[in-house]
Amino acid sequence: MPDYREANLNDIPQLLELEQRIIDAERPFNSSIKSEKTTYYNLEHLISSDDAYVLVAEASATIVATGYAQIRESKVSFKHDYHSYLGFMFVVPEYRGKGVNQHIIDKLISWSKTRGVTDFYLDVYCQNSAAIKAYEKVGFEPNVIEMKLSVSE
Repeated sequence: MPDYREANLNDIPQLLELEQRIIDAERPFNSSIKSEKTTYYNLEHLISSDDAYVLVAEASATIVATGYAQIRESKVSFKHDYHSYLGFMFVVPEYRGKGVNQHIIDKLISWSKTRGVTDFYLDVYCQNSAAIKAYEKVGFEPNVIEMKLSVSE
């Protein structure tokens, strides 16, 4: 099993590679994602921020899984003032099905709770049934469906 630790700035090259794997995996679910190389995350900011916790799972000096929790202000209509947004959730195929994702989520939730945050959100494509099952296994439930429309001129 991998070891878990907080990410540091030296991890960015490996994290950027994993980010591209996430983007490549999500392109079939969203035709709006650029076909050329692009990014989702400002990793340097996330790693350096007091309001975020980037976690990695490492085996033989290679990062095999990632995730982050970022404390964000909630909508004014919600009972909670702040929530943790979970993102950059990825496990390399060789480590899937071994509880790595659940362990990462548990650690992100624990970190958030030490900061008084008890509500959690994440985004997942509705067609990504494997990811949905993994999140439901940890206790997440579908909440809001984002609708999209693209119109040409």
